[in-house]
Amino acid sequence: MIERLCERFGIDGQVRDAALRARERTAAIAYDAQREVAINMLQAFVDEGVSESDLHGSTGYGYDDAARACYESLLARTFGVERVLARLSIVSGTQAIIAAIAACTPPGATLLSISGRPYDTLRNAICDAPHSLVAQGVVYREISLQDSGAIDLAGVTRALESSGACTVFVQRSRGYAPRRSVTIAQCARAFAAIEAIAPNAPILVDNCYGELVEAREPTHVGADVVMGSLIKNLGGSLAPAGGYVAGRADLVERVAARLYAPGLGGALGPSLGFGRALVQGLFLAPLVVEQCLRGLDFAAALFQELGYRVDPAPGELRTDIVQAIRLGSPELLARFAAGLQAAMPVNARFRPEAGAVPGYAEPVIMSSGAFVAGATIELSCDAPMRPPYEVYLQGGVTAAHAYLGALFAARALEQ
Repeated sequence: MIERLCERFGIDGQVRDAALRARERTAAIAYDAQREVAINMLQAFVDEGVSESDLHGSTGYGYDDAARACYESLLARTFGVERVLARLSIVSGTQAIIAAIAACTPPGATLLSISGRPYDTLRNAICDAPHSLVAQGVVYREISLQDSGAIDLAGVTRALESSGACTVFVQRSRGYAPRRSVTIAQCARAFAAIEAIAPNAPILVDNCYGELVEAREPTHVGADVVMGSLIKNLGGSLAPAGGYVAGRADLVERVAARLYAPGLGGALGPSLGFGRALVQGLFLAPLVVEQCLRGLDFAAALFQELGYRVDPAPGELRTDIVQAIRLGSPELLARFAAGLQAAMPVNARFRPEAGAVPGYAEPVIMSSGAFVAGATIELSCDAPMRPPYEVYLQGGVTAAHAYLGALFAARALEQ
């Protein structure tokens, strides 16, 4: 495949040589977790017993929406939880996360982030924006990750012992920051320590970019609630919009009351005819995530061969669908983004330009040509224009497309 892509699209010289070496380095990588995830998804569908009538949705208020009920039940099986709120009206992962944090952290209580500083837009919503959670009376504290990228368990212990009422928050993925993503094994150790010290503290996990990447989800190892977007991993590139909150029934009910109204809970919310796309996207999601990971491993090997620092390294354990590549200058970020954009199925002839993005202090340059706007399970990249000038490569519905995007971006850097 790599050799044919180079031949068809005129990739030669140093980039072609590096690509062939990258192919050899990644050919033997086994995706054992994805086999387990695929089997688990098949089990969920067999146990659910989906009928065609379950795929038809509703309009208006959305009372008794069969598609919504079926979809949320499938997600509950996937996460191993009591209840899921998955709605088109939750427009982003950030909205789902803030809604869950606000519902579980009353004014005067402490929100403790144990994975360091959250990504820019989320921290802005927690601390700095008008009507932020801090402005409404929530006390915010954060504990930096250790230099190795692990959660500082000793620091978590000290913070919990000195805090009163507390909600614990973990951002699983690196987001767009030069830090390591937090694995499920690391989550399990941290959650066990939290349970021993503060058993009543709700544990909330930003699960964006991480769903179905490892064989277990945070809820399988002690998280009370996970939140995320339906147009990332779980959407399988078919979900048109939406976000989810999954976990303990009482906490999800709090979120539903906040999003809709006390007393209404999750009884409302039409699927507007998109039930089929949501359910089918979930069925395909394990395959799409595996294709994405294959593409990211090749990209990591390719740019490592070209002399760039990458994280994770090719073949290293992955816990999300984000690949960091350190380019070192704003000029190289712009060239990478332009090269990747040229491989997009939509808007390939556009040229990315850095610009202001709400919640970010610096301009951000992006590449995206998705069939669903903003769907980062489709190939894309984001790069805040600040040191150390890393680009964050995401997604790839097919490995072949991810390979091509990486080749085009590498060629743009070398030119």
